[in-house]
Amino acid sequence: MVFSSLLFLFRFLPSVLFIYFIAPGCMKNTWKNLVLFLSSLLFYAWGEPVYIILMLFSTVVDYINGGLAGYFINKNKKGTAKIFVLLSAVINLSLLGVFKYSGFVVSLWNDISGADIKIKELALPIGISFYTFQTMSYTIDIYRREAEPEKNIINFGAYVAMFPQLIAGPVVRFKDVSVMLRERDITIEKISYGVIRFVTGLGKKVILANQAGEVFKTVTSYSSLKLTTVSAWFGLLMFALQVYFDFSGYSDMAIGLMSVFGFKIPENFNYPFMSKSITEFWRRWHISLGTWFKEYLYIPLGGSRNGNMRTFLNIFIVWFLTGLWHGAGLNFIAWGIYFCLFLIIEKLFLLKIFKRLPSFISHIYALAVTYFSFLLFGWDDITGHRIFVKAMAGMADAGFINKGTLYLIISNAVLLVLLAAGCTNLPARAGTWLCGKNELCASLLQTLFVAAVFIISVAYLVNGTYNPFLYFRF
Repeated sequence: MVFSSLLFLFRFLPSVLFIYFIAPGCMKNTWKNLVLFLSSLLFYAWGEPVYIILMLFSTVVDYINGGLAGYFINKNKKGTAKIFVLLSAVINLSLLGVFKYSGFVVSLWNDISGADIKIKELALPIGISFYTFQTMSYTIDIYRREAEPEKNIINFGAYVAMFPQLIAGPVVRFKDVSVMLRERDITIEKISYGVIRFVTGLGKKVILANQAGEVFKTVTSYSSLKLTTVSAWFGLLMFALQVYFDFSGYSDMAIGLMSVFGFKIPENFNYPFMSKSITEFWRRWHISLGTWFKEYLYIPLGGSRNGNMRTFLNIFIVWFLTGLWHGAGLNFIAWGIYFCLFLIIEKLFLLKIFKRLPSFISHIYALAVTYFSFLLFGWDDITGHRIFVKAMAGMADAGFINKGTLYLIISNAVLLVLLAAGCTNLPARAGTWLCGKNELCASLLQTLFVAAVFIISVAYLVNGTYNPFLYFRF
């Protein structure tokens, strides 16, 4: 089940909200958390019922390890507490390794050694890359005395399985929501903000990302005799925009739903395509994942405190694992190393040079580096990737451009303008410019916007068939 589906919008979500709001708010939100926990398990089971056992196992294991780590920390026995933190990490990473990477490792070994080891293909549990990181943060935060162990297993289960951000984040650390799990206010302001944020994300996903994805799907379906240089460049642009609006749209929907339920969780995107360096880009893109790696890996490794060589090694380790986290494939590892190299170059000298140049130059550089990264991110099929790269390099069998390419671009010109504008803060600035400080105007404009986006999104969902969610595979 995905958020951008009629089943979720008109059956699952209204039912959950009704039960959630009539559930008593006493006992420090335990009843409401029980509703969230059970509805999250139902949401998770909709596609893969068998993996409920895996989620319940993770919940119980980390609840016990976190409780024991907290007990021994309070007894000033850090060495014993560390055992349970390590146990939590080993179990969570082992689950991730088995379900996500075992096939990749065996396939790689077969290619290198010439062996023919057979391994059963395991379906990737939805959201496993996200909730394993969240549960590891729980025991680590307790060990660091940044959070107290959650004694109520229902509250902890709601944190682990929370369906609004279960599938693709944001990655919510336990310390970010520990207090809200026990006590939170559900106000009209939070609900109103949540609805606006959810519908905005729905529009990003259905109206923009899906349509960009249709264009990319069309281009990648071309044979080498039909793929021109311009269509390849245009197709890759549409893929980059699809990924952004797909993922940031999901994050908006998750943040909005969490607000309706009374939670405030961290932002995940901040107009990354407005960045003027790759360093800045990764402070704006998938912020919660970057924060997780920084706090739980980069800084414990030493960060930038031990000279350039150690700093660069730490950056490499983080970005090798960031690439691997995104997918079990050599293309994802190459994608991580690609960004690692630019981050090191910027740290060495490039950022200093950019300070002396007009800002538009660094902006073009950041866009170009990001754009080409999607060549690695989008293909694990070597043959298809080779054909696409060849076409982009000006060696397309179909030539530089033809009538079909012109038609493709012209017919999607309006979509391209909407995508380009949506990557920036121009829409928000336009609303401020139209209404100024007039609150009535701003409220009316916002209401009309939300209503229009929702109606158009539903119309697309009723008539459309292309509605993938790219980060399901992560």
